Amino acid sequence: MSNAVYLIFGATGDLARRKLFPAFYALYREGKLAENFAVVGLARRPRSNEQFRDDLLRSIQEFARYDVSKDEKWNQFASHFEYLSLDINNVDGFRELKGLTDSLDQKFDVGGNRLFYLALAPELFGSVAHNLRAGGLLEVDGWHRLVIEKPFGYDLPSAQKLNDEIRQVFREKDVYRIDHYLGKEMVQNIGVLRFGNAFFEPLWNNKYIANMQITLSETVGVEDRGGYYDHSGALRDMAQNHMLQMLAIMAMEPPSRLNPEDLRDEKVKVFRSLRGYQSPDEVRAHVVRGQYVAGEANGKHLPAYRDEPSVDANSTTETYFAAKVFVDNFRWAGVPFYIRTGKRLPVKTTEVVVEFKNVPNNVYLAQKNDLQPNLLVFRINPMEGIYMKMNAKRPGSEGTVIPIAMDFCQSCQVGLNTPEAYERLLYDAARGDSTYFTRWDEVSLAWEFIDKIAAAWSESSHDLATYPAGSWGPERAHQLLADDGFKWWPVNGQHEGEVVWATNLG
Repeated sequence: MSNAVYLIFGATGDLARRKLFPAFYALYREGKLAENFAVVGLARRPRSNEQFRDDLLRSIQEFARYDVSKDEKWNQFASHFEYLSLDINNVDGFRELKGLTDSLDQKFDVGGNRLFYLALAPELFGSVAHNLRAGGLLEVDGWHRLVIEKPFGYDLPSAQKLNDEIRQVFREKDVYRIDHYLGKEMVQNIGVLRFGNAFFEPLWNNKYIANMQITLSETVGVEDRGGYYDHSGALRDMAQNHMLQMLAIMAMEPPSRLNPEDLRDEKVKVFRSLRGYQSPDEVRAHVVRGQYVAGEANGKHLPAYRDEPSVDANSTTETYFAAKVFVDNFRWAGVPFYIRTGKRLPVKTTEVVVEFKNVPNNVYLAQKNDLQPNLLVFRINPMEGIYMKMNAKRPGSEGTVIPIAMDFCQSCQVGLNTPEAYERLLYDAARGDSTYFTRWDEVSLAWEFIDKIAAAWSESSHDLATYPAGSWGPERAHQLLADDGFKWWPVNGQHEGEVVWATNLG
């Protein structure tokens, strides 16, 4: 990583405690964080440097991948962290911050490089950007990069306004919009598996693929985020960013060169090819909107969404979203992409299932056996790996065909102590690698697609279906696939009683 001063706005918040500080520590332990660095924690509440470093220690003890009790260099690591209480609306505080960063720059010889990480509410991004400039923090030599978290706006107009404010201060190439799903190991591996294997890419089109299914399911409810979530919902919280980004990676063409802009260009082409819904009736036919009611899971009663803290008792906010999406280009014309995400579902998992078209029904094997479609499954979270299902003769039988699986468990190979998404993304931002960050045209095109759905929903609350907490969502979500002759395939290693002969490829 480059020598730099890292300024964490929102340093006393949950994101910094759970993700950012453990990421710094892991990078330090692995030798990826040079000794020439400093981290400045910024928030309103008062803290001394000693208190801040105590908070840092507790964060790493609870959430880091490495055992800090065995680290003889802890004090050396912690000495790079300082804290400053800051009112982000007061430019004088930014002038004080400039003095601190200048002194740290000299102390650790970082060459004027600055990475500003805004773990803040998006409505504050513009104010911080302008005050960074007014306070003189952008006047020093070296690179200056801005890292911002989702949500990037509430809709296209608000996102455009936010982007305009940021672009008055920072160039597009210096803005790093984080979608942490793009930092996950298996998401980054999809491109290698697609483009690096001769038996995948020739089949990666509408001649051989029947459909793709992207599932991002959560077992939790809204927890303590009821106030935020009731304003956002599954459509804006998950579909606009994580789900559409994964769809783009699955559908994009091979980039012409191995550089960030070429890869992001290909994703933009996918977003431009998304078939937009042109009317509320079309949204109703292709999109499912659901909200969980009281249910049960593992013998435990689960409350309804409307009974959660800080949620409006008459809320029509969706906690479940499913849709049939088409990418109208030469490669994917006619292939449905089914996407679903929701809270209070049976398992926590993120998976992509590629279902291939079956062999003709009149071949002799299909006449005698119920042949299952071939599947290629990318397991992204919590377990990482690749699963392939195909048909083979049952050993010792007279031509009986059964489905078999070849299952590569990446987590089993390297253990659960694999790098977190934030480690990779923080490391990439410090190196100036924007490959797995979202560009403004990606964000705007995604909002353009999502806003049509939100507009249709705003005209009617009658489209809101319910589902018991702990179930797989509204019945209409299953019917969405059944209407096309498909079904949602089991996820998280579940096989619905199928006889599977598993082979670990590792």
